[in-house]
Amino acid sequence: MSGESHPRVSRRRLLQLSAAGLASAAVPTLLSACGPFAGNDQGPSTISASLNTGWLFGGVYLPGSQAMDYDDSGYTSVTIPHCVTPLSFWNWNPQSWENIYIYRRHFDVPQRMRGKRLFVEFQGVMVDATTTINGHTFPVHQGGYLPFAWELTPYIQDRGNVLAVEVNSNWLYVPPEGNPGGPQSVDYLQPGGIYRDVRLYAVPQTFISDVFACPENVLESIRSVVVHCTIDSTEAVAGSVVVSSEVRSVQGNTLVGRAYTTAQLSTAGSTTVRFVIQPLRDFKLWSVDRPNLYYVNTTLHIGGRAVHTNQVRIGFRQANFEVDGFFLNGKRFKLFGLDRHQIFPFTGMAMPARSQRHDAEMLKYELNCNMVRCSHYPQSPQFLDACDEIGLMVWEETPGWGYVGDATWQAICVQNVHDMVVRDRNRPSVIIWGTRVNEAPNVVPLWATTRQLCYELDGSRPSSGTMTSQSLNNWAEDVFAFDDYSHTATTAYLQPPIPTVPYLVTESVGAIDPPHYYLHTVSQYDQQQQAILHGEVHSLGAQNNGYSGVLSWCAIDYDSLNGAIMYHMKWPGVTDTFRIAKPGASMYMSQVDPSTRVVIEPSFFWDFSPTSPVTSLAETALVWTNCDRIEAYLDQKPFATLRPTFLFFSGLAYPPMYLDLQSVDGSTLPELQLDGYVNGRLVLQRKFSSDTNKDALHVAADHAAIVADGSDATRVVFRAVDRYGNLRPYTGGVVQIRLSGPAILVGETEFSFQDYGGCGAVWVKSRQGQTGTAELTVTHPVLGTASARVRIVPATAEMVQV
Repeated sequence: MSGESHPRVSRRRLLQLSAAGLASAAVPTLLSACGPFAGNDQGPSTISASLNTGWLFGGVYLPGSQAMDYDDSGYTSVTIPHCVTPLSFWNWNPQSWENIYIYRRHFDVPQRMRGKRLFVEFQGVMVDATTTINGHTFPVHQGGYLPFAWELTPYIQDRGNVLAVEVNSNWLYVPPEGNPGGPQSVDYLQPGGIYRDVRLYAVPQTFISDVFACPENVLESIRSVVVHCTIDSTEAVAGSVVVSSEVRSVQGNTLVGRAYTTAQLSTAGSTTVRFVIQPLRDFKLWSVDRPNLYYVNTTLHIGGRAVHTNQVRIGFRQANFEVDGFFLNGKRFKLFGLDRHQIFPFTGMAMPARSQRHDAEMLKYELNCNMVRCSHYPQSPQFLDACDEIGLMVWEETPGWGYVGDATWQAICVQNVHDMVVRDRNRPSVIIWGTRVNEAPNVVPLWATTRQLCYELDGSRPSSGTMTSQSLNNWAEDVFAFDDYSHTATTAYLQPPIPTVPYLVTESVGAIDPPHYYLHTVSQYDQQQQAILHGEVHSLGAQNNGYSGVLSWCAIDYDSLNGAIMYHMKWPGVTDTFRIAKPGASMYMSQVDPSTRVVIEPSFFWDFSPTSPVTSLAETALVWTNCDRIEAYLDQKPFATLRPTFLFFSGLAYPPMYLDLQSVDGSTLPELQLDGYVNGRLVLQRKFSSDTNKDALHVAADHAAIVADGSDATRVVFRAVDRYGNLRPYTGGVVQIRLSGPAILVGETEFSFQDYGGCGAVWVKSRQGQTGTAELTVTHPVLGTASARVRIVPATAEMVQV
């Protein structure tokens, strides 16, 4: 497209592309919705059972260790998600996991699954996986971020099955890896292992293997759901089969619409049929404030009998990127968000559903984001489930980071785009696909292929890929996504948007040069500067409708060997690797309507110690709040009246307020009180102590209870705090951590407050089948001892393992 203008994709064109691509399969005639299957006539659903427990980990692979009769009695029992090597929270070394490993799983087929077609599905194995069942080996699956499944039926027996997985965790020639520079050439580390869920599932001989239910024209008088249903059969079926679908609300089970059609299964294999559910009765739109969800239940009928039902979850919403901004359900909507890595302390990426969901909840409810970018790979299904349910919009992109390899590498990249779109195209939270690798060169044929594949598989969403220059030369995506790190020595700003294309800022602030290390231990000036820079770019993005919005870098610190690192980590997150908020998060925390939550969050610490006294900020100390005004008191005496400052922050819904500290005498250790007013009414009071003699140790778990399934876990945070619960980042000393009860400590038993900044965390993980109460006790040499309890409750019937 060199020298050509960008061919803008209209609101309807994407749906036309979708119909053109998916309708190429068999498209039978739609029958009346009032026929013999108009009732709720569903067949049996897929029978599914978790395979997360009962694994044996043998460490480094030895020849023959995948064999059925191999002696694995010396292997270690592990649960999934699992990392192949123990990790700290920093100073990771890829050499500790670069090898080939062996996992084995013995199982009997549950009675309810016998006589059916049996599959094993892996949600994610890092990096390559070779699966063997009872001596039969399947082809290697390449790449760590997308699911794969194998049919076990021809090789299975009722009892005594052995499933073995060779996990190759070396630096391999698959996206995002492949760069000759090795692990340090990619800006995030990727410890190996079976790090996402594994399940066993059983289906009839002829079953529905996939359903894509695409809402259309949701804002118009005639609305519909276009159903693309893929049927898999071991043999030809005589006569016509019937496929019926109905749409029902997740809450209340209210029927919205139904339809059915006929199809011919004249040969064994896969057949795709397309039909339309129309008209639709009243439904509620999916939005960030009201994320209404609906089930689409699609049933296959053979010989008048319902033989299988497939259920997917959708939402009705219209999301459009235009040259004059982003529109959600027909209304201009400014995107406000952060980029997220799924990397965790101690486990790499191997964290269970509760922790994955907690990240989404943090972004939505603590940081007030309405969108997250999944950088730089498809992230866990549980994280995306939460995004669907809480109303957090998603940019999802194919694995990669600035590198494109040869034809072999590119073929895997195309497959990744295919698998990403198929996995997540029913999700209302996903509003854009990143079909080209993050910050990659303009490999025009490759990006044309991935873009067209996206249209054919979905078509209801635009395509994009992040850019590091504002050139339209050889660019042909639907949305121009720019990683904009424009800045001066003290200020961040944005380049003007390109006026002829939809435009989204996909990174800003976090990687400006020279690098900023936003640790809890650095100066108060540097920590507050992070909040200021994020506030500046979001303010600019809000003021110009040419920006669809701003997604800043980034939500969470992460482990890396690339570029400006300290302790083998990157520190651009507004929360640290433990998900503990930094002062940089204060801007995000304040951007919420006070009728929802009142916020007073200084981007400083009320600390007068020599390390970095708060008075060093002088007149520039900022309080981020959604109040109209704040009355400040020192030792209960009126000190100042604070009001919003619009200089540099006029685009923010709730600008910060300056607190001038030039006249404060820190030697008297004054106490600060901030009273917040909205519409003349006192709505919140915050107090801050400078007397470290009254400091304490605080320990708290995110969740009161976890499930005894052997995988579930919750974070427990420990912090040095003042008498009012505010973090003391310059506290020294080493804490001792001890866990008692039916649980496993995921973390370290000693932790240095001085090195990290007065706070840290571990995770408490359940043991399969063991219930009761676990207690985590933390002891500091000066602050004493504090503890938190977590109940371990029985797993439900749906969680029972094979």
